[in-house]
Amino acid sequence: MEVLESMAKHGHEQVVFCYDKTSGLKAIIGIHDTTLGPALGGLRMWPYKSEEEALFDVLRLSRGMTYKSAAMGLNLGGGKAVIIGDPRKDKTEEMFRAFARFVHSLGGRYITAEDVGTTTDDMAIIRTETPHVKGLSDTSGNPSPMTAFGVFRAMQAAALKVYGTDNLAGRKVAMQGVGSVGYSLVERLLEAGAKVCVTDIFPEKVEKAVQLGAVAVPPEEIFDQECDIFAPCALGAVLNDDTIPRLRARIVCGAANNQLLEPRHGKALQDRGILYVPDYIANGGGVINVADEVNIGGYNRERALRKVSTIYDITLKVLSTAEEKGVCTHEAADMVAEDRIAKALAQKGMYLPK
Repeated sequence: MEVLESMAKHGHEQVVFCYDKTSGLKAIIGIHDTTLGPALGGLRMWPYKSEEEALFDVLRLSRGMTYKSAAMGLNLGGGKAVIIGDPRKDKTEEMFRAFARFVHSLGGRYITAEDVGTTTDDMAIIRTETPHVKGLSDTSGNPSPMTAFGVFRAMQAAALKVYGTDNLAGRKVAMQGVGSVGYSLVERLLEAGAKVCVTDIFPEKVEKAVQLGAVAVPPEEIFDQECDIFAPCALGAVLNDDTIPRLRARIVCGAANNQLLEPRHGKALQDRGILYVPDYIANGGGVINVADEVNIGGYNRERALRKVSTIYDITLKVLSTAEEKGVCTHEAADMVAEDRIAKALAQKGMYLPK
């Protein structure tokens, strides 16, 4: 992959490659756009097959964070970081300390937080080396329940659009991935009276969901389930030429990032009559929760909950924009986000004395 060419193509400002010999740290930090504020985005740890695969992921994820924060009405830019390694066996304190020092060297341009493969305990280690970390256990904590609540609200908005009611009782949801976010989402859906079937590559996670009342489905069969809502809650690029023809749902709405393999797959969903709630609209609850830490007076859970609940209205705005503009929903979401960034950039033309 041509790094600078890829950065130019998608508007990235900075990519930082991080290596520490003592801990074996191999990490990449991507800063996409800081027009609205410092780049906030979680730290993902994953056993990538290659450095190129890790770079591809961090570029996609950091760009998604720019659009997510903008669409959620936050004064934050987009960034992301990845550590190449297996979170189940490769984690060490030294590794996170080393990563934290790289974050600190950026002077606040990038603020890190928990993501796939990392925890609030990992963030606590990072905090010993830099203040540029959010989502610690004594502040906003694990963002997964808030992310799940946002996805739930997005599902309600989509159901209102498709079925004329946002009541999810009796609706069948097929969920791919029941990690921290997926598990919390299963809880909310079952409480709302929905029927949920789940799958995951880790059997113990499926078993936990089954104990709540969900039904287990083999990973290779999740796309073929007859359901009202298909919820991708694992990794990205799961909506592609192979999977979209198999879907038997009216709505796709889930917590995973970068669900479309390519933008054209948004059109493929539309052509099949499937309403797609863009991923960074549905899963914005986590960044809203973490962002509340920067408010005067510090984090307030009730305030964060109220803000996350507005994802319902944001989803309806995106769906209405798609209809008005005659575009796919993922294009409409980009329009909403880009409009806010453009207005902020224009206002920066006015000089303000320090």
